[in-house]
Amino acid sequence: MPQQLDARAAELLKLLIERYVHDGLPVGSRTLARAFSVELSPATIRNVMADLEEFGFVSSPHTSAGRVPTTRGYRYFVDSLLAPEQLSDSEQSRIAEDLVPGSKSPADLLHAASNLLSRLSAMAGVVTVPRRNLAVLRRIEFMPLSGGRVLAILVVNQREVQNRVLDMGRDYSASELERYSNIINENFAGRELTSLRRTLVEDLSEAQKRVNQILGEAGVLAERALGAQQDAEDYVLAGGTNLLAFQELGDINRLRNLFEVLDRKRDLLELFDQCLTASGVQIFIGGESGYQVLDECSVVTSPYYVDGQVAGVLGVIGPTRMAYPRIIPLVAETARALSAGLKAES
Repeated sequence: MPQQLDARAAELLKLLIERYVHDGLPVGSRTLARAFSVELSPATIRNVMADLEEFGFVSSPHTSAGRVPTTRGYRYFVDSLLAPEQLSDSEQSRIAEDLVPGSKSPADLLHAASNLLSRLSAMAGVVTVPRRNLAVLRRIEFMPLSGGRVLAILVVNQREVQNRVLDMGRDYSASELERYSNIINENFAGRELTSLRRTLVEDLSEAQKRVNQILGEAGVLAERALGAQQDAEDYVLAGGTNLLAFQELGDINRLRNLFEVLDRKRDLLELFDQCLTASGVQIFIGGESGYQVLDECSVVTSPYYVDGQVAGVLGVIGPTRMAYPRIIPLVAETARALSAGLKAES
């Protein structure tokens, strides 16, 4: 495969992709001839198309004389030929209005961002929840409940309050729980939750070896309280049913497998986790994701930030036949606006 196409081949590939994205139909030489900037003979266009097919940039469906882009063709287009579009005034206004700093809780901002991506792209919008290891424990309190249960009250970051009901299997007195919360607050306040949980597990093991009952009980309660977060929502998805509108995703088995991935979450989270250490917009086209069920899809993502640190990832999932020049700036601007909104809440 050549490292760089000549100007004529590149323009024809760009025209073919733009037409295919718009119409969803194989593109023939006659259509390209009408759209090309200078007059070319049909034989010349056919020769260039044959070269592009040999290089793996386009393919010919069995039912048509026209050609469609391949994953390799889309990748060349995105990396070398794409010119991002400006978002319209109405799109920019909608993003600014829905993600205005201080107008919503962090959870509501995540849902608003996911819904925005879905509505403005007409595809599926996904926002992962902020990474838990960025959450800092300020204070923890325990209160006794009936039936061997304990209410854990966590103050996280500056003012976020999280409540967890823990089924401990035995009753605790208020004085016991106060003693345990004091131990944790004195020793662990100001620590990030994920690293704190690891430390508590290690300290709990050491405490058990030393038969230190007070520290051991405190460790059990705190570890359970922090571990309960693992059941929290991992990402917010909106507009999954939009994918039904794309004929290339219309095969019922393919759609069933895709919706299972969206519902199961693990595979998609693994894909999005790859973007946590990357800066700017990342694009996975077709098989580049590494997940067979996404072979006919593209995923466009961007990290968003809280206090200058990557907190999570948002993006759009749709067919490989997506309008990349429009979707890329949409994802980037939504990430910027969500970061600004969450900063106001931190």
